[in-house]
Amino acid sequence: MAVYVISDLHLSTNQKTNKSMEVFGARWKSYMDRIEQNWRRLVEPTDTVIVPGDISWAMTLEEATEDFAYLDSLPGNKIISKGNHDYWWATQAKAYAFFEKNDYHSIRLLHNNAFAVEDFLICGSRGWFNDENGGNIPQNTDYHKIVSREAIRLRISLTEAMKLEQENGVKEK
Repeated sequence: MAVYVISDLHLSTNQKTNKSMEVFGARWKSYMDRIEQNWRRLVEPTDTVIVPGDISWAMTLEEATEDFAYLDSLPGNKIISKGNHDYWWATQAKAYAFFEKNDYHSIRLLHNNAFAVEDFLICGSRGWFNDENGGNIPQNTDYHKIVSREAIRLRISLTEAMKLEQENGVKEK
């Protein structure tokens, strides 16, 4: 069993969202086909793949149905967390109800929690810009509010990881 990490999939299988990464040039041509081919070549059903954000361009869970069907169809267990482009993100309860309704059983959320996988404790929160004046922050964004909130979520996740460590023995975080 192996653990892999890949982020920024920016899936766009829903014609309504129609925001394929292919607009960013030739190197993105057929990117979802290449993701699938390489994923299936490397990942076994017992492996875990961590996808830390920017999973789908969809704006709602319903719009993301086909993107999650695509992700769920790939081998392995997936642990996903929120990225700055994951506007579809809802509460954990809504997301898990959506996954259950659509029969997605290989996807779990990393959000105010942690997971023990192999020799690792998986914990974390949504990333954010580390420089308030860096120039890439969207306008009308309350930088300090977001950073403070994610710092709290990271502490919660690390606390959950420490609980798992006590239950499962020392593991790398």
